[in-house]
Amino acid sequence: MSTPELSDQPEEWPVSATRDLHRGDWVVALRADDVRRPGDPDGEPFTRFVLEHPGAVVVLAIDDDERVLCLWQYRHAARHRLVELPAGLCDAEGEEPLDVARRELREEALLEASEWTHLTSVWPSPGITAEVQHLYLARGLREVDRGDFVLEHEEADMTTAWVPFADLLAAVLAGRVADAPLVTAILAAQARGLAGSERSTSRGGQR
Repeated sequence: MSTPELSDQPEEWPVSATRDLHRGDWVVALRADDVRRPGDPDGEPFTRFVLEHPGAVVVLAIDDDERVLCLWQYRHAARHRLVELPAGLCDAEGEEPLDVARRELREEALLEASEWTHLTSVWPSPGITAEVQHLYLARGLREVDRGDFVLEHEEADMTTAWVPFADLLAAVLAGRVADAPLVTAILAAQARGLAGSERSTSRGGQR
């Protein structure tokens, strides 16, 4: 048997029926799809729940001392206060992910960056949601104000602090921090030599 191509490929199975389970004012909604396997029109459909999501950005902001701007934020579904990175939804129609990343870094971290690198884009939980997370590395940081944006709910209670990249990497490898976007961003930056002891001596701008 030949090995399939080592890349994700777009594919869409037939949906015989779909129904909303929740759809309110927020951009995230929950629906149920009755799905059939391709080429099996007489087969029994099976139900899959889909959490509609516009996508998100995550920003790994690193200063000149190789420190990462981290957030400590309560997440009700997880019943944990997690160590996280600045992040936000791509909920404005037509807004590019990099522009969302710039906005979220300003609103959550009071920072802007002159250098941006796209680390990767990932499907965090494709069994239940079509959300794609776009992860960026931000450097060349300077402090700014957040304009007229007001922190509310969990964001109003979050704590921010600078953490050495090496310490954060050690916490990831030890399992002390487990927020998936943070873990992915840290490991991607380390593997690509963009942060920590493996950081390349050459620094470019936006990639």
